[in-house]
Amino acid sequence: MLDIRNVIIINREDNRDLIKDFSFTLNKGDKAVIIGEEGNGKSTLLKFIYNKKLIEDYCDFSGTVTGNVKCGYLKQEADQEWLQMSPVEYLGECDIYSIRDENIWSLNPDPMILSSEAPIKNLSGGERVKLQLLKLLCEEPEILLLDEPTNDLDISSLTWLEDFINRSDKPILYVSHDETLIEHTANVIIHLEQRKRKTEPYVTVSYMSYEEYKDKRTSSLNKQEMTARKQREEYDDKMERFRQIYEKVEYQQNTISRQNPAGGRLLKKKMKNLKSQEKRLDKEQQEFLEIPDTEDAILYDFPDTIHIPNGKRILEFSLDRLEVGEGEQKKLLSENIFLRIMGPEHIAIIGDNGTGKTTLLRIIAKELLARNDIKAAYMPQNYEELLDFKQRPIDFLNTSGRKEDITKAYTYMGGMKFTRDEMEHAIGSLSGGQKAKLILLKMILEGVEVLILDEPTRNLSPLSNPVIRGVLSAFKGVIISVTHDRKYMDEVANKLYRLTKDGLTEVAKS
Repeated sequence: MLDIRNVIIINREDNRDLIKDFSFTLNKGDKAVIIGEEGNGKSTLLKFIYNKKLIEDYCDFSGTVTGNVKCGYLKQEADQEWLQMSPVEYLGECDIYSIRDENIWSLNPDPMILSSEAPIKNLSGGERVKLQLLKLLCEEPEILLLDEPTNDLDISSLTWLEDFINRSDKPILYVSHDETLIEHTANVIIHLEQRKRKTEPYVTVSYMSYEEYKDKRTSSLNKQEMTARKQREEYDDKMERFRQIYEKVEYQQNTISRQNPAGGRLLKKKMKNLKSQEKRLDKEQQEFLEIPDTEDAILYDFPDTIHIPNGKRILEFSLDRLEVGEGEQKKLLSENIFLRIMGPEHIAIIGDNGTGKTTLLRIIAKELLARNDIKAAYMPQNYEELLDFKQRPIDFLNTSGRKEDITKAYTYMGGMKFTRDEMEHAIGSLSGGQKAKLILLKMILEGVEVLILDEPTRNLSPLSNPVIRGVLSAFKGVIISVTHDRKYMDEVANKLYRLTKDGLTEVAKS
């Protein structure tokens, strides 16, 4: 059991409360996921629980973590020193065959990798996570803390990670953006929010599945909003009647004759009663339920003018050899690639890590962006390829300088829950999810017809992702994308292609 009590965490840079009065107990059998928008303190909270020293350089904090249990922590960031190590160096004296946790075999460790002296950086995302989990299990922790273990995992790796979490007899507290993994594994949902324009931290702990949590949350918010709006409507009716009576009595007081003292006393008494009624109405207003002010994003649809006719040929692409590197370092990834795209198809390219999906998409993007007959835009996996991190978001979105375009850009960012400060500060200070939203907003504002997207949902929260998928699914243009997101494949893509060493093969949707 891990007992967390009265945690307060304040980001020292902007003096913003990330976590306030958070208490939680992680018990045997719990598979608890921490969800929330980027920048809400998910990773910071996990670090605090594991070792408070990890956040003391940038946060002030208070609260206790007790339980006298050994935690194993898988961190999100891969530092350069670790990437340069070999698996042999990293595992050191660790003997995986002595690990008593039977769940280790769900990792299916590859002996060739474990004995390799090549740098860890050469391994795929899935192999890196397996290696880290092996090391953790060697240390025989009683609880696992996993920070974004799904980052850079392909579909087969995501499947084994789900199996690993479900089969583990250890309590697990983890951070993830992957909705499918959360749906398949979590039985406790910890939702970190920043409400009231990101000025008020709010934490919800729910002992239920993610599907149940979403349904309950939606129902609760809808009910609260209906009640709050009804209160305001009834109050407005009462205030209208009150004003009419008040104005009538006030007029009578101003016009009554001095020769009618009894009438004057009666009106004075009426006015006193009205003043008391006004106080009761003010008190009633103060006790209104709040209209829900959550972080839930609203993304505007692409313009209705975008329409690529059925059967219009957008791309006929062929490549004999897909290679990376130069000279002696050149490596063949795939060959005999052919891809034909007709309007208005939404295609997703899938495949194992290291097969060259991003490399292929970059080549396709270069060809489409150079054309004048279509309006294409590209979202790379590394946002720094596209964004000037010193530029302001408002300047990135509006290049015309026209007042109406500036107003529209502010409105659209507001819908995606950007604060005014975030709109005006440098793009580099935004979270990964906000940068992704910014690129998508630019595509919407410019009326792009062909979207080229490399892992568009990888940095978005589980509650933002459905909104983004809904807009992309309704898009009447062409989408060419690379993804490992299983929800995206189901809801956005109408064609799937798997990239292997032998080229692209269309895959039937399940």
